[in-house]
Amino acid sequence: MGRELKPIDEWNGESIAPGESCDVTLAVSESYSGMNVEIPLRIQRAVEPGPVVFVTAALHGDEINGTGAVRMLAQDKSFQLLRGAVILVPVLNILAFDRHSRYLPDRRDLNRCFPGSKTGTLASRMARTLFDEIVMRADYGIDLHTAAVRRTNYPNVRGDMSDPETQRIAEAFGCEVILNGKGPPGAFRREACRAGCSTIIMEGGEVWKVEPGIVDTTVKGIRNVLRKLEMLDGEPERPDYQVVLERTTWVRAEYGGFLQFHVQPGEVVSKGQPLTTNTNLLGRDAKQLVAPFNGIILGMVTLPAVSPGEPVCHIGKLPKGIKPEALRKQRKLDDGFEESVLDELATNVMVVEPDNA
Repeated sequence: MGRELKPIDEWNGESIAPGESCDVTLAVSESYSGMNVEIPLRIQRAVEPGPVVFVTAALHGDEINGTGAVRMLAQDKSFQLLRGAVILVPVLNILAFDRHSRYLPDRRDLNRCFPGSKTGTLASRMARTLFDEIVMRADYGIDLHTAAVRRTNYPNVRGDMSDPETQRIAEAFGCEVILNGKGPPGAFRREACRAGCSTIIMEGGEVWKVEPGIVDTTVKGIRNVLRKLEMLDGEPERPDYQVVLERTTWVRAEYGGFLQFHVQPGEVVSKGQPLTTNTNLLGRDAKQLVAPFNGIILGMVTLPAVSPGEPVCHIGKLPKGIKPEALRKQRKLDDGFEESVLDELATNVMVVEPDNA
């Protein structure tokens, strides 16, 4: 890819030969007592040379669905590469993970600090180490996330679709929904792409949970990418449809009160369709929020008590020419890639028919 990579075969002075797997640690900081703060990694090499792919989770320390997926791969004895190598990182942000928090102890968001600096803040120094030791060894990356606290996300992939290699692995992952974008300044995947390591993120589920459907979807997606790169046997599993979204918006509460939800994560909605009804605590003074355009519910709040201006539903706008009824029909006729996830995520919110349905 026209850049000089650090070798994959040496970690902390330890050699990893072709065909071997090895558990190693990476020192990312130091504690108040002066002891190393380390994260564990699994390095797996095939006999044949090929691409290097990193898979990282818990960049935000409370987002552990990805941790469950990485652990599943690390424990799977049948997970054998044909070529290349993978770097599996179950917890990237160990300081936040140990606090069950999104943020580092200094309240900084590590995912806004890349590529980092050797002489900057705690977050910046951690970011620099992670970037140099993981990103600069890899050709491709998959970074695993969930929704923020008190929210849930329908599985979706995000990546810069203007980059052919990022587009390649984003489509191969196999989610029905892809959000096109580079990511915010300082984000891990944005800076990895700038450094020549084509990287996507996968969003799915809630914080502080390891949800079976999300983990299964994630593991399947990682395997799909590795198959696309000819690092595993077989062909990638494709969803029944795939849409690339260019625009999303949060529909926000207009009034304070208690919500009744009329849609679930992943639902395809039409413009003007009721999303929620907001009432007082006795169920009076009903006010509805409706979809501003034809779209897909990417995420939603799981706490029904809201105040004015709080986000309620995250909607991705369907591209021009794609009709909601067509996508609904495809989902009903065939078993979608995230079939098990639809029902599972719906259990996190109470969904009822609107009174004017």
